[in-house]
Amino acid sequence: MNFLKKLMLVPVALGLVAPAAIAAELNTEDVNKYASAAQVTSITQFSDVQPTDWAYQALTNLVDRYGCVAGYPNGTYQGGQAMTRFEAAALLNACLDRVTETTDELQRLLNEFRSELTVLKGRVDGLDNRVGNLEATQFSTTTKLKGEVNFMLGGVPGLETNSGADVGNTAFNYDLRLNFDTSFTGKDLLRTRLRSGNFSSDPFGSSSSLFKLDKAESTDRTVEIDRLYYQFPVSKSLTLTAGALVRNTEMAWIPSAYKSEILDFFAVAGAPGVYNKATGAGFGAQWKQPTKKGQGGFVAGLNYVAQNGDDSETGVFNADGALNLLAQVGYRAPQWGAAVGYRYGTEGTRPRSYNGLLSANGTLAAGQETNSVAVNAYWQPQQSGWVPSVSAAYGYNGVSGTPGSGGATNSDSWMVGLQWSDVFAKGNAAGIAYGQAPTAETAGVDDATLLEIFYKFQVTDNISITPALFYVDNNQRYQDSSKWGGVVQTKFTF
Repeated sequence: MNFLKKLMLVPVALGLVAPAAIAAELNTEDVNKYASAAQVTSITQFSDVQPTDWAYQALTNLVDRYGCVAGYPNGTYQGGQAMTRFEAAALLNACLDRVTETTDELQRLLNEFRSELTVLKGRVDGLDNRVGNLEATQFSTTTKLKGEVNFMLGGVPGLETNSGADVGNTAFNYDLRLNFDTSFTGKDLLRTRLRSGNFSSDPFGSSSSLFKLDKAESTDRTVEIDRLYYQFPVSKSLTLTAGALVRNTEMAWIPSAYKSEILDFFAVAGAPGVYNKATGAGFGAQWKQPTKKGQGGFVAGLNYVAQNGDDSETGVFNADGALNLLAQVGYRAPQWGAAVGYRYGTEGTRPRSYNGLLSANGTLAAGQETNSVAVNAYWQPQQSGWVPSVSAAYGYNGVSGTPGSGGATNSDSWMVGLQWSDVFAKGNAAGIAYGQAPTAETAGVDDATLLEIFYKFQVTDNISITPALFYVDNNQRYQDSSKWGGVVQTKFTF
């Protein structure tokens, strides 16, 4: 028997059966079929109910008199569907508040569905209490907390600096990030990020080291604010960002499918001259071509970051304020992407993962400027399997101005990375990458190369463990510059 007939015959049937029926365990899905439907005010709102239907007049009376008949979001009533006791109870419960007179038929309905109505009322009351408790205890109705903790156990055996310090011992470090993400419209983002880390400069914590890890920073074991910016859309295709602490790579797209999150050089897609993670006062714009979901489109971006923009002696626009201007144009599709990036940098700026490129303090010397270009592309299969994603990049850093003692010189870099998804188990990943870090184009300085191999175990949705090995050759920062190293990185998200 269909839904309409059951609904119309309930009062008749109740006169023929004993009212002592025992309610089965409540099926929440059945109840939600009616509870989540939309109330209607006119029978004409149902596209599948016609005046010729045998129950048309009865439905009209229910809508006009009680207003407790609901339809589905697509504008249908779906009267041909079967109706469970739980759906009937939910329908009756929705009508009770609108009925002012208890008739004999209504009393029979109440007696028949007493057990189901009791369960429904308990569920609703319990839900109201939980919602009330949540509203009373949440710290903000507009802000969500998102956290990430990384434990790193690793080292580079036998590594020594040029001054003779032993920095190759195995260490256990941490990196903590707490994002307070606030939205006022549902589409904008005010991000405040707290960070703490205890890495030393050698070998993992300094961007002047080719062993620099993507997740390794040092805050001297204190907690500090390292992001503070506001991002908002001005149209479906254009988003603007401004902040006192914002990073240029977070206002751009890093075009790579290789995502090991181990060595910093590969995290910036082998182009640290352009995607140098400059952080400071800045603003930017990102544009993407409006397309249908699942289709590719062009993307473009322009951003500006003054690393010393909070210093009133230099300001946001003076050349000695470590200014970074990054522009990018590319095409992004579900399976592949490519982009060309350009960054202009003034004195005080630094590329990432340099090797003999800059002076000891890691910044461009006074009067120097850089013009860096990067070309990146990647492809990834639609489904996981034996075929990996492929990422490739080339970058060039041109330096103008007299290098002087320890100043910067021209350099280039490149990388190729392969990554497999769902390796041995869903969610796991494996990859291998090889590349050349930026190396000064000067006599007697050999090209510095890096090799990385990793396997990520996705233990749960919130915990992953990634053991990784890496090899660096011709690293000018250390004695006996060709070394193997390794880490086990455990990542927690919440």
